[in-house]
Amino acid sequence: MNRFDVIVVGAGPAGCATAIACAQRGMRVALLERATFPRHRPGETLHPAIEPLLAQLGMMPDLSEQPCLRHEGHWVQWDAAPRFIKFGGDAAGPWRGFQVQRASFDAQLVKQACVLGVKIIQPCLNPTVIREGNRVTGVNVMSDRLMATYVVDASGHHGWLRRQLPIQWLEFSPILIARYGYYQGDLELVNDAPRLIANKDGWQWIARVDNHLLHWTTLSFHLNSKLAAGSPETLKHLTPAGPVRGAEVSWRLSNVPMAAGYVLVGDAAAILDPASSHGVLKALMSGMQAAQAIADCLAWPSGEHVVHNHYKTWLHNQFNTDVDALRQFYRVHPYPPAWV
Repeated sequence: MNRFDVIVVGAGPAGCATAIACAQRGMRVALLERATFPRHRPGETLHPAIEPLLAQLGMMPDLSEQPCLRHEGHWVQWDAAPRFIKFGGDAAGPWRGFQVQRASFDAQLVKQACVLGVKIIQPCLNPTVIREGNRVTGVNVMSDRLMATYVVDASGHHGWLRRQLPIQWLEFSPILIARYGYYQGDLELVNDAPRLIANKDGWQWIARVDNHLLHWTTLSFHLNSKLAAGSPETLKHLTPAGPVRGAEVSWRLSNVPMAAGYVLVGDAAAILDPASSHGVLKALMSGMQAAQAIADCLAWPSGEHVVHNHYKTWLHNQFNTDVDALRQFYRVHPYPPAWV
């Protein structure tokens, strides 16, 4: 069968959330992913607010059965002495985040999509968009034509659909690259709670994944900084586990995230650097919001433009709120970048 209600390109958290939420609504869904798993991505610290979303996606039993560190907040050493920022709590006790391995987490999301009947095509190299007039109608995959009412771009900063359609990006920062990697060894002396630490070029994030693996991320406000490509000096005594990797995290927003036959989700729709926090949480939210928008369009074809504008308004409001908060945070950095 090469006819679907929805085709999702990209099997990260945003793409999988879209595919799962669409399948839960009875839609026929195909999920295309160019990479074979496991694959590595930054963003392994999950905020406690992710739990109800994962429960809606049917993921909580899988996540709760995985061995992972739980923490009640994180340390911040920014414009003053180090301080511990708690997530909060309620009558049931303190809220606790998850420290997971992203490679395993993403694979679990794909597994859940498969359980719900989503057709997984992986690896899927060089898909191209199919258009009929001004409407996106499907995806060419090798010699196959996969047709759908909606195509979802969840390809992240690669912008698979943006590179084929004239979709305008709004720029809010210079080019920013987050570098990240792993160290292994005896981590008994490393604090369980993650740490965000300011330095003269930007910041570094350090978080234990488990008792023997540590994740780090650094970001420089200046692209040509000598420190931009390096790991934190405080970790040099540990053994590297794999290469240093990088991801572009320049602040960008799609001006038209939903239109005739397509939707952009996750980093394909809006990007902020990891200091904005909650990256995976926001990816899941955008995928689930997109699934609801698609369901509304299928139920109300004559009102598509209303749904498109509603999704754009929701996405832009989320982004602008986060940009304002991140700019305010960077302004109190010991060495704030001029561009904020």
